[in-house]
Amino acid sequence: MKGKAYRNNKISFGDYALQSQEPGWITSRQIEATRRTITRSIKRGGKLWITIFPDKPVTARAAESRMGSGKGAVDYWVAVIKPGNILFELGGIPHELAHKAMKLASYKLPVKTKFITKITN
Repeated sequence: MKGKAYRNNKISFGDYALQSQEPGWITSRQIEATRRTITRSIKRGGKLWITIFPDKPVTARAAESRMGSGKGAVDYWVAVIKPGNILFELGGIPHELAHKAMKLASYKLPVKTKFITKITN
């Protein structure tokens, strides 16, 4: 997770976006919770793009298991996030509503985020 994001660091689809400010892992459950929050707050108006995908498996061993006997089973999936990554994009809604939706969405994520618009990009 060293360094800045050189890919997926500009708004591609919508007018507003949520950009990460620090590195980290975002689980598939956190992505889904954030998606639901945004969809509810924009009252299913406009369009939402999710520009990250959880493609890294995280394994875990059973509790109180002995050493050896191989690697544990896949427990959950994560998306690796670097500073500057665009996480979610919104389009077709007013600026105030988009800002409110992204603010609520940022509470669901484990990394610091910033609301950006296409005009400043």
